Amino acid sequence: MSDDQPAITLYRLQACPYCERVVRVLDEQGLDYRSRFVEPMHSDRNVVKRVSGKRTVPALVDENTGVTMSESANIVDYLENTYGNGEVA
Repeated sequence: MSDDQPAITLYRLQACPYCERVVRVLDEQGLDYRSRFVEPMHSDRNVVKRVSGKRTVPALVDENTGVTMSESANIVDYLENTYGNGEVA
């Protein structure tokens, strides 16, 4: 990862409540991240499939720890336990 690119990338959709939950936690933790908005059509989300093995969003890639994961609840738990104080939002 280059110095000018954040280590965390979030693959998300516009107006997705699950994605927004993850964004809220990233912001609360003060984490620098890059948003990659993906295709609305599930079958067109090949970029997400390549990085996470699934076409669902949100999907998070953390270059700091080598973690790639999907499912908002799992991502929130991971962020809180890795970067926060362990209290889930």
